[in-house]
Amino acid sequence: MNILFETTDKINGLMTITVEKEDYQEKVDKMLKDYRKRANIPGFRPGMAPMGMIKRQFGTQVKMDEINRLLGEKLTGYIRENNIQMLGEPLASEKQQPQDLAGDGPFTFVFDIAVAPEMQVELNSKDKITYYNIKVDDKLIDNQVKMYAQQAGEFQKAEIFSGNDTLTGDLRQLDAEGNTLEGGITTDSGMIMPAYIKEESQRKLFDGCKPGDIITFNPKKAYPNNDAEVAALLKVDKEQVKDLESDFSYQVTEIRHFQPAEVNQALFDRVFGEGSCKDEKEFRQKIEETIQPQLQQNSDFRFLQDVRTYVEKKVGEVKFPEALLKRVMILNNQDRGADYVEKNFEGSIRELKWHLIKEQLVAANNIKVENDDVKAVAKEAVRQQFAQYGMSNVPEDVLENYAAEQMKKRESVDGFVDRAVDEKLMQTLKSVVKLTEKSVSLEEFNKLMAEK
Repeated sequence: MNILFETTDKINGLMTITVEKEDYQEKVDKMLKDYRKRANIPGFRPGMAPMGMIKRQFGTQVKMDEINRLLGEKLTGYIRENNIQMLGEPLASEKQQPQDLAGDGPFTFVFDIAVAPEMQVELNSKDKITYYNIKVDDKLIDNQVKMYAQQAGEFQKAEIFSGNDTLTGDLRQLDAEGNTLEGGITTDSGMIMPAYIKEESQRKLFDGCKPGDIITFNPKKAYPNNDAEVAALLKVDKEQVKDLESDFSYQVTEIRHFQPAEVNQALFDRVFGEGSCKDEKEFRQKIEETIQPQLQQNSDFRFLQDVRTYVEKKVGEVKFPEALLKRVMILNNQDRGADYVEKNFEGSIRELKWHLIKEQLVAANNIKVENDDVKAVAKEAVRQQFAQYGMSNVPEDVLENYAAEQMKKRESVDGFVDRAVDEKLMQTLKSVVKLTEKSVSLEEFNKLMAEK
């Protein structure tokens, strides 16, 4: 077998593999003998069919399978042994000539190889990058206290409507004279939150209402261009409200007022565990301790973004084998078509450039991700999911069990590995480059992220 690899411009490679008869014949003969032993051919006992018949029936297919196996093995081995930085998969070249696989060969196969462009990536203490430290100020803590109080709050019956109260009542469709329409839409226990009614004049109709009051309003005017909302309120199919213009009467049967929980010991215990805080001062300190790591994650994320922008600019323009990469992308997105590839190709190239830069930074700083690193990322992801629901005191064994379940999913593991690499790279680079630290509020930080 002969393998020739050549590049015309360092990024477009052509690999030619010539397969001789002696490369495949021994293995093919062995496989045909195995076929003969197992073959069940009418007129012959098992294993007694003439070898000539076996070759005629199975010879070409067996040879093709063996040649394909050889090509894959040798191509992959050559790329690995010669350290060719290949992008995507090898493609059958447009220079490929038809091969008569029924003959003995030699057979010549030509592959196009997209080669990663050479680039030099280096960071050291001479490189200055801003690191934004987000302050945990009183406003931030106040908002968190309010959120915890909201999460622990409850609905209470009220005698008069105000603010964000929820109403329950019975709806009756009216005719043009304002009387209940015979055979019209009727709904019991329909729930309305007047604060979410879009049209102001309709919303004001509910001001100061009390249980027993009857209000006449128009659902389609209250929720303009939102048939789904109207249908949900009236508990009918969306098609039934398409041409609906009628007013409805709404008799209030109940008013429910949402009351946030008091900021007291019960709330402290609910959020952080019994006895963890003895007063509001300690509660706020505990909140600060909880928020700070979350904000640091935001700062770290922004830092890695800024590293990317800085390094990409430092590396400068990089030439990629675009024609080959488009062919790869089209093959991988056949269901989406060429228009999708054209629309997203530029973004894919940007991501590919960053991927190659990141690989060099990881290698240059000898960064290795172990299984424990991936597990830690999975556990932190689960912790954040619980925190979104106000559950900040989840036992460690529960977090570990949830993380273990996530680690069973291949797609989840791939994401965790990427995040573990980013985490280690980010922590390493913070000690490699010169950090220009800047203290900002969360509001200022969010504005910076919006401008990114």
